[in-house]
Amino acid sequence: MSHLTVHTHTAGESGLFVNSYLIELEAGLVAIDTSLLNSDIAVLEARITALRKPLLAVFVTHAHPDHFNGVHALVATRDVPVYASVGVSAAIHEVADAKREQWQPMYGDEWPAHTTYPTAELTDGSEIQLEDLSITVHDVGAAESHADSYLIARRPAAEPVAFIGDLAFAGTHPYTADGHTGRWLTVLDRLAVDLEATPTLLPGHGGASTAAVLADQRRYLLFYREVVRRLVTGRSELGEAEQAELGRQMRAFLPDAPLSWMVELGAGAVGTEIAAELGREQAA
Repeated sequence: MSHLTVHTHTAGESGLFVNSYLIELEAGLVAIDTSLLNSDIAVLEARITALRKPLLAVFVTHAHPDHFNGVHALVATRDVPVYASVGVSAAIHEVADAKREQWQPMYGDEWPAHTTYPTAELTDGSEIQLEDLSITVHDVGAAESHADSYLIARRPAAEPVAFIGDLAFAGTHPYTADGHTGRWLTVLDRLAVDLEATPTLLPGHGGASTAAVLADQRRYLLFYREVVRRLVTGRSELGEAEQAELGRQMRAFLPDAPLSWMVELGAGAVGTEIAAELGREQAA
């Protein structure tokens, strides 16, 4: 059985090691997600130029800037559709300006000055045909971000490939700061069934994997939430000491993994999430 030809650009550490993918077809390229910072976006553009084929479309899996920041540079001089689910598109419109205001002071000129929003919004289950490639979008709502989706790419006589965005991080600490970890676990349970027979899952961070990466992510989130639950009891949020303890335990759980600073970054949001859950349990 043949395979899809997929080129991967992985950003550097400052760009969060985010993956951008290029599916190569006979007559052109399809981009799945883009990089965070201008230097990595320029490398992605150079990869497109080196392949000497036109860009046919861009897909964005979810509403985080390390996946949508590079869209503007890729389509500014091209008449190319930008696809995203309805929910992902709405969330990008909601968060893009706030994310620039939050992070541009840190990144300076590395942060793109403009955001290009999706131009084609897709409902759950919508299928786009490009040559003999079909890409189906599956909208899952809030999970790792405020709006997530995954894509299934198929060609005749080729095994399907799932582009899962940040629904599972392969071998890195994940981003939890949007505070939807409870719902994220529910989505992972769904994906374990939906993607059980899909041989290749390509994540937004980390290397190519199988459906086992979903179970790994589920275990990580369960442990993260349990540690937070123990630390947050009787409080509305985690203090500095509690955040430090969370960081210690999660680094021991996933030793030597990159992006470990994300553990503390998400502590406040997940602490608030767990405190609200405990409040509902006590009121029931």
